[in-house]
Amino acid sequence: MHLSKAKLRDETGRRVRFYLALGLVTAATLMLQIIETRIISVISWYHLAFFVISIAMFGLTAGAVSVYLRRERFRPEQLSYDLAMAALAFALTTDLAMLVQLTLVTGASPSLTSGVVVSLALTRSPYAIGTVYGADLIGAAIGCIGVLALLNVTSGPSAVLWVGGLIALAALGFAGSGLGALPKSTSLGSQLFRYRRSIVTGCLLLAIANTLTPYGVRLTIIKDHLEGPADLAYDRWNSFSRITVSQNQTVPPAMFGASPRLPRSTIELRALNIDGGAGTALYRFDGNLESLGFLRYDVTNLAYAIPDLRTGAVIGVGGGRDVLSQRLFGLSDVTGVEINPIIIDVLKRRFADYTAIAALDGVKFEVDEARSWLARTPRAFDVIQMSLIDTWAATGAGAFTLTENGLYTVEAWQRFLDRLNPGGLFTVSRWYAPGEVNETGRLVSLGVATLLANDAAEPRRHLFLAAAGNVATLIVTKSPLSPTALGALKNAAEALEFTVLLSPDTAAPSAMLETIVSAPDRRALDQATTGFYLDLTPPTDARPFFFNQLRFSTLLDANVFSRFTHTGVFAGNLVATLTLAMLVLISVALVAATIVVPLRSTIKEAGWPLAVGGTVYFALIGVGFMMIEIALLQRMSVFLGHPVYALSVVLFSLILWTGFGSLASERLRLIGTSKLLAWSVASAAYLFALPLWLPRLLVDLDGAGLFIRAGLCVLVLAPAGFLMGFGFPTGMRLISAISTGPTPWFWGINGAAGVLAASVAVATSIAFSIDTTLRIGAACYLVVAASAMLLMFAGARSSHATLRSLHPSEPTNV
Repeated sequence: MHLSKAKLRDETGRRVRFYLALGLVTAATLMLQIIETRIISVISWYHLAFFVISIAMFGLTAGAVSVYLRRERFRPEQLSYDLAMAALAFALTTDLAMLVQLTLVTGASPSLTSGVVVSLALTRSPYAIGTVYGADLIGAAIGCIGVLALLNVTSGPSAVLWVGGLIALAALGFAGSGLGALPKSTSLGSQLFRYRRSIVTGCLLLAIANTLTPYGVRLTIIKDHLEGPADLAYDRWNSFSRITVSQNQTVPPAMFGASPRLPRSTIELRALNIDGGAGTALYRFDGNLESLGFLRYDVTNLAYAIPDLRTGAVIGVGGGRDVLSQRLFGLSDVTGVEINPIIIDVLKRRFADYTAIAALDGVKFEVDEARSWLARTPRAFDVIQMSLIDTWAATGAGAFTLTENGLYTVEAWQRFLDRLNPGGLFTVSRWYAPGEVNETGRLVSLGVATLLANDAAEPRRHLFLAAAGNVATLIVTKSPLSPTALGALKNAAEALEFTVLLSPDTAAPSAMLETIVSAPDRRALDQATTGFYLDLTPPTDARPFFFNQLRFSTLLDANVFSRFTHTGVFAGNLVATLTLAMLVLISVALVAATIVVPLRSTIKEAGWPLAVGGTVYFALIGVGFMMIEIALLQRMSVFLGHPVYALSVVLFSLILWTGFGSLASERLRLIGTSKLLAWSVASAAYLFALPLWLPRLLVDLDGAGLFIRAGLCVLVLAPAGFLMGFGFPTGMRLISAISTGPTPWFWGINGAAGVLAASVAVATSIAFSIDTTLRIGAACYLVVAASAMLLMFAGARSSHATLRSLHPSEPTNV
């Protein structure tokens, strides 16, 4: 009896080590995926960062395919060894990818080895697939949250190396899981296995050393230029950005839209950069505001020509330029709202002896997402200023990157206007291309739509637009501009030689702007912005793609490429769109070459009901899941205030609840037509209902704290994830009941569908809306019931054939 208890404890211990090791691998896989989006965003552009999701899914699926194609190599009698070796390969390729500067190409290798681990665990272990799949997903969910903590304490490259160490620890867990014996071989793999503890130690020491020194493994190519430690006075990462501060330099003042009347001068400053692409100036400032008199000549500060402004808020502090401007123009109470705590630390602590901005009377900072903070605060302001709050990367990449900005939607601007005093104003500056409506047209369209939503009788009486160089400033007032305020703006624009593009008392020089600003209602506004080669429709929370103004239909116009040389947002959008199209084509080729073609032989001997039913079933749940995931990522990005928050929270929620659904599928098996149909309808019904009630709830809770908003996301996604969690294990059971031969094909189809659907989902949201993408995903789960019925029919035929072969003389009724 004592022996049996000891044996039971030993078996339990081995099983726990197996589940923990699998959880570590899947946690590391998701952590690596999110860290890669951060690193690619720094070294390249954001539209490539989005593609990380597709590359990761491709690698995982290709790894699973390799397990099937080399099934004589991966034998159940040495499963612990194979799992440990695959995990060691995962750890080493992760570190190697970082050592050679992580790219989309090198980043695919770790995903492939991760796919080998997960595939072996799911298909070769002696444990129930629902339980193994549940452990897989729960580990991944934990990784989604763990990566936020990791990125807040170390750099992106060091975070990758720590993930490599985590994976190496998983190899030790698999090695001790006792599933099979070690092979008697002197191969390189066997030698590596023998020194596995040394490899684990090496991976962990590399991560520790790199964290403690600024001269270790670091990024060297940033946005097409070389960067070294000597170039920087400060370099720090967190979960959603990398902030650098350059060495001191004496140069002409950094201006956004300088007046031709700006006197020549020089000033000491440092360049503060976000992700290597969004630059702002950190001026040397000793507390004497008059030393910053050059700021009076910038078009971004035109609004301060209006008299009697006392209180102000700044959205996006950056180097403190707008905060200093408000104090320079006499505002006595200034609040800077900045989502990035590193930037506030730079101003208040790290460079406090360089700039005295934090010591100014009447200046205070709030570390928060601006839209949420303004929804929550009871205060009202005379001025709210938002100057070029984006990055060059977001402008150039459009919306292919999960960088949809919730600050540029009708709902957000309504919130901003609500926080103004009756005579208050909202001033927002954007890039402007002289001679082209471009981004400025959409800015005006957004202002008009917001005023119409607030029941303004004549929106144009609330708007004033002026430009200097490549920057235009739109002033939106809560009440119609008074003659005094309008006169002050016109006089200042004339004195500083700014170009007036829009004024309440004169026709706009641009026919397009005049048409937009004259719209009496939303229907007329939509008509005014239709048919132009750019998408100038006002962004909403359901379609928050302010920075993507290129209509996909425009690509079919041969004349569109003649505009490529124009400045402004168009050229960047065109590059991003063509890049996405190229990446999609590459995805199709890779999927065909590494998944579809190698696995097609597995389906040849299956009957047509199994082949068609299984293929459609797994394609539908692959497409449906990815459509829903991308749609919810985009929607929650606006709600949570930053894409990385959305990526972590949404993936955590979906994966966690999908894991619970998978575990539940072991006990609540969908056997029979009625249960399958009920699951399909319940899944689709909940997903179809989300666009009906979720948007209003999110707007109402805009002002809640981050933890409350994140908690709401987890609760909202719980039913969706739980129900979708039944899909994959149920399909595998239906297939396995007929034949286990073609299961690799269906696994591959599921992965391939997910890879390709990621890009399609983004394009659908941009072209139509996030809600449309969500509805397409819901429709996939509704129609999947038909393919499930076909699989049940194939199963019945298979059982019938089996009975006939066993009892050929007896009639059977099916």
